Amino acid sequence: MSRKANPTLIGAFVLGALALAVATILLLAGGSWFGERRQHVMYFEGAAQGLQVGAPVVFLGVKVGTVKQIQLGLDPQSRRFLVPVMIELEPHVVRTRGGEPIDLRDRATVRQLVERGLRARLRMQSLLTGQLYVDLDFHPDKPATFAALDPDLSEIPTIRTAVQELTTKLEGFPMDKFLADVAAISGATNKLMSAQATQELPRRLDATLRHLESLTARLDSQSGPVLNDVRANLAELNKALLAAQAALARVDTAADRVAELARPDSRAVAGMTQASEELAKAAGALRKLTDQESTTVANVNAALKEITRAADAVRILAETLDQQPDAIWRGKRQKTTP
Repeated sequence: MSRKANPTLIGAFVLGALALAVATILLLAGGSWFGERRQHVMYFEGAAQGLQVGAPVVFLGVKVGTVKQIQLGLDPQSRRFLVPVMIELEPHVVRTRGGEPIDLRDRATVRQLVERGLRARLRMQSLLTGQLYVDLDFHPDKPATFAALDPDLSEIPTIRTAVQELTTKLEGFPMDKFLADVAAISGATNKLMSAQATQELPRRLDATLRHLESLTARLDSQSGPVLNDVRANLAELNKALLAAQAALARVDTAADRVAELARPDSRAVAGMTQASEELAKAAGALRKLTDQESTTVANVNAALKEITRAADAVRILAETLDQQPDAIWRGKRQKTTP
């Protein structure tokens, strides 16, 4: 007969398996079931197809959390639909340089990061699957726009993706006018290319190239004499430049000599200064001699008067001798009146 199974042993085995399964689940969950769960919300504009629950949340290239809930909301003021996305961040992923952990679940910490420019946007994980993930990065140039009406929610502002920004810009682009301008430009280009003058351009260009080749050949054949003349002219110019340099050197030497003579402490300037002083003294003495009240002038005037009287006496004597030659021994005769 077969031995009967022990129910106690079977029950212990089942309980041990259940305990092992619970321990495995707790290890895989990382203790998150017993930890505090604090979530943040983000409001994205437009469609969010490709974003799924469980998608990663990446902060500066590092996964820091996951997407927990995706809903569809309506803004009562602008009457536009928004996509609220709830994310849950891990507590000890970010650390300071000193090794201290930064809890991204803390609302005050997230608020400080938002003030520094923290923004969220959707980015694509794979082009093949089209799945999206939430990218957290700093964009201080982008304004922080909040959409949550509940003050108890911790909101991270969102920004548009590059595709959304391009779509917004293209919405106001005058596509009809642009296409009409392109069609007009295409028509003008076809008309220009089909014109007879445009078709003759290759022939004219070929003729121009042939003329250029002929001109080049002539220049090559005549360049020898021209270059010889140029060399001769350059040699003459070099000689002239050498002569000019020599003349400039002589002028510099003469200028140096003149500057040497014109110095205040030179002998020439001292001699000229002394000569000018002597001339000034002579001019002063001559001025004193020619003064009307000076003794020399008075003596000269008296002498001139005596000379004048002597000249008158000699003139009278000469007239008397001319009229009476014997007056020397007889004396002067008195004139008789009739």
